[in-house]
Amino acid sequence: MNKMTFPNACQVMRWHFHPLGFEASMDAPRSMVARLFDRASGETLLAIAGIPCAAIMAATDVERIIEAVEAEMETFDLSVNPLRDAV
Repeated sequence: MNKMTFPNACQVMRWHFHPLGFEASMDAPRSMVARLFDRASGETLLAIAGIPCAAIMAATDVERIIEAVEAEMETFDLSVNPLRDAV
């Protein structure tokens, strides 16, 4: 099983959500806050608190976080989502 540190996991998520901006920080020992934003304007498109995480995570945990953020994007129907147009 591949494991990565929290900073490395955040980099993977930044790459995944590009061209949107992605920031994350641990708000407690086992949870994080994630923010997707428009790189040009800095406008926050989505912020999610309380996402379960750890200082060292398995790749499957990072995948689960990405899927949770994508589900929130769909919930809020972010029609400005450049990921839809990138395919």
